[in-house]
Amino acid sequence: MIIAVDGPSGSGKSSTARGVATRLGLRFLDTGATYRAVTWSAVEHGLDLDDTAAVAQRARDLRLEVSTDPAHQFVIADGTDVTAAIREPRISEVVSKIATNLDVRKELVRRQREIIDDAQPTGGIVVEGRDIATVVATDAELKVLLTADQDARMARRGAQVSSLTAEQLRDQIVRRDADDSTVSEFQVASDGAVTIDSTHLTLEEVIDVISKLAKEAETVPRGREA
Repeated sequence: MIIAVDGPSGSGKSSTARGVATRLGLRFLDTGATYRAVTWSAVEHGLDLDDTAAVAQRARDLRLEVSTDPAHQFVIADGTDVTAAIREPRISEVVSKIATNLDVRKELVRRQREIIDDAQPTGGIVVEGRDIATVVATDAELKVLLTADQDARMARRGAQVSSLTAEQLRDQIVRRDADDSTVSEFQVASDGAVTIDSTHLTLEEVIDVISKLAKEAETVPRGREA
């Protein structure tokens, strides 16, 4: 089973998707971590992030390992554990330059699909990001668009990263969404997707809703699209 969870920054995608994976005994993939890992690598190599060709080549050359164990998440780039480093403000501030590079997206979608395929023998995977239902896994048995109002999203991100200033918070939520929306549609539900507004729901309540939908989706056989 593939469960796709898309949505804007701060909507709770990662925590929700990881919680659903844990609840249902599935694997978990945070696709945003792959973009952050490429960003980290490009920055470490001193690349001009506006040099789209050089950054795309860095994405293709990068040796990347991303955990799909919801209980033990890690990201290793070229042999370096960057699990914490990719969440630093210096990466968050520029990751949209990487995420809007179409050649980088092509390479990372290829890698993400490989990870999803590798997870199938284990029972399935919950994948979260911006374009999972529309690009990465269009054949997902369950597609969810997870939303929340702007104030709630900023409050959640602020709780996750207490060191952020109000300006940095707004940049991560508002500006990044505006940038990323130029290359992926994550603010309107795709065909067949269920929209869940988490503004007034607890994390456990959202996990409950998606887990119930997943169990219902399991009873409806669907073949993979070409």
